Amino acid sequence: MSKKTFNPADWVPDKSIQNPKSQESLQSLGTSNDIEEITRRIESSALDIAPNYADWRDLGFALADALGESGRNYYHRLSRFYPSYSQSETDKQYSACLASHGHGVTIKTLYHLAKAAGVSVSIPQPPKSPSFGEVGEAKSPIPQNGEMEEMGKCRASESRGQTRLNLCREQPTLLEQNQEKQLPAFPKDIFETLPGLLHAITSNADSPEDADLLLLGSLTVFSACMPNVYGVYGQHEVFPNLFLFVTAKASAGKGRLSLCRRLVEPIHQMMRQQCKAEQEEYKLKLTQYNASSDKAHEEKPEEPPLRTLIIPANNSATGLFQLLKENNEKGLIFETEGDTLAQTFKSEHGNYSDGFRKAFHHETISYNRRKDREFVELASPQLSALLSGTPKQVSSLIPNAENGLFSRFMFYFMNLRPIWKDVFAGDDEQPLEHKFDVYGKEFLDFNLFLRQQPVRFRFAFSSSQQKAFNAYFEQTQLQYLELCGDDYVGSIRRLGLIAFRLAMIMTALRIIDTGEVSSVLVCNDSDFNTVMEIVKVLVLHAAYIFEQLPKDTATQQPLNHKRQLLDALPAEFDRQTYLAVAKNLNIPDKTAEKQISRFVDAGLLKRPSHGKYCKS
Repeated sequence: MSKKTFNPADWVPDKSIQNPKSQESLQSLGTSNDIEEITRRIESSALDIAPNYADWRDLGFALADALGESGRNYYHRLSRFYPSYSQSETDKQYSACLASHGHGVTIKTLYHLAKAAGVSVSIPQPPKSPSFGEVGEAKSPIPQNGEMEEMGKCRASESRGQTRLNLCREQPTLLEQNQEKQLPAFPKDIFETLPGLLHAITSNADSPEDADLLLLGSLTVFSACMPNVYGVYGQHEVFPNLFLFVTAKASAGKGRLSLCRRLVEPIHQMMRQQCKAEQEEYKLKLTQYNASSDKAHEEKPEEPPLRTLIIPANNSATGLFQLLKENNEKGLIFETEGDTLAQTFKSEHGNYSDGFRKAFHHETISYNRRKDREFVELASPQLSALLSGTPKQVSSLIPNAENGLFSRFMFYFMNLRPIWKDVFAGDDEQPLEHKFDVYGKEFLDFNLFLRQQPVRFRFAFSSSQQKAFNAYFEQTQLQYLELCGDDYVGSIRRLGLIAFRLAMIMTALRIIDTGEVSSVLVCNDSDFNTVMEIVKVLVLHAAYIFEQLPKDTATQQPLNHKRQLLDALPAEFDRQTYLAVAKNLNIPDKTAEKQISRFVDAGLLKRPSHGKYCKS
């Protein structure tokens, strides 16, 4: 597979104005809604319903016959699950389908291909509802939430018979109110360019979401075990440490995170064995000291530190901070039940939420040891945390976004897919636990290598990557400030730091592949692109979780009309369309006009020509 050459322009918001695509008429939206529903079902299962050229071609004819130019977006959405999907080739094919009028293939072909792939094509018909103030007059049908849009540029990959560009997976523009919303997974092509160890780990995934889970879980546990690696961000020295919360309903598959613990279990066990040996030596010396008759001339042996990598979340504040202190201010909290930490924070002596938040930025933590009347400071704590739990456990731990704990986490919401997995598939192969034990031993060797180095490794972006990074987050912050308000801006800003740390970890892991060691680790363009694609998805997942926080706080209000308006708009529309959408949402015309202008100013919409708009 070929690799894309890094181009900073890929991450700078596109200010150019493109020719608008043909507008789908309001009269045809009923058919479009059926197609939208079928498309969503296909996307939720990540199915390639047209694996061969003939089916793919006929799918294009079907959409062109039913929707004309407006079917192009659906063609991309349905084509992107082909392993070597290309935006340019898909565009070319659809244009050819549009030019072949009267080919005879109808939209029934889409239903046939979907059904053959195991997707239900039954569409329940909603009851007709009267328009505002006029009983008996039907409403103008309005497109539903979930328009998929291009969120990134292209990567090179193998094509249907030729090498071609691969469009990174299309993302939803915004989050829906619907609790059953299917959130996007990471683009498939990023897994082919991962550092070797991460590629081997994620190759064991059995679904796109499982691959995402293994990737994020691995990066998080690795973040706690990279001594002598640092970077400078915002003029401050920062380390790789990450906080991750994976949330899903019961049985969605988040339990696979337990495999990620095995990746650092050898390091944890090495430290525990070292601690055991030191304790035995201490007890022997203490026995000798107590038996001595001349204690005045002998020094009482000092109790060794309690060495451990994994620190239990069920801990007192002093206990946690003391363990960090005794382990060179480093540690990992790994809990598969998020309410363990939530309950600890609610206890009288276990509320270390403030220290937990300080540790994310390596800020000084102070505490007092009553036993020895000792005042202790952690100058630069380096704590990582991996939690999982149900959505209710998230709100139990983080009741609102006000205190900043929410914005310090990467959030990943796992969709619950009604698919039974073959539990006997691969039972003749090596169990996953054994595979991950092997990966863990490989990472142990790398950890020991880093510890033994006489110098520290400083991570950095190239100058072009810095410009692209700043441009992306500046635009994203502007958009979410308009959509979610001030409380979510903190998440965008800290996602910038998280992205920097993700790239730091990937760049350090490249040492295993190349064997090249330098005091300055410069991120390569492939890893930069990968991290930015990951962040695009994490922004959406975090915003979704943000919307699920309790709505009875001062800092979190119910979904407002401007977000409902943007969600309900089709990919391309004119003034008449957005006024009809606004009317359906009880938004006055003048308010809608002002909000559309604000969306354009924030970069959420483009205005290619007077009175014409498209989502960006």
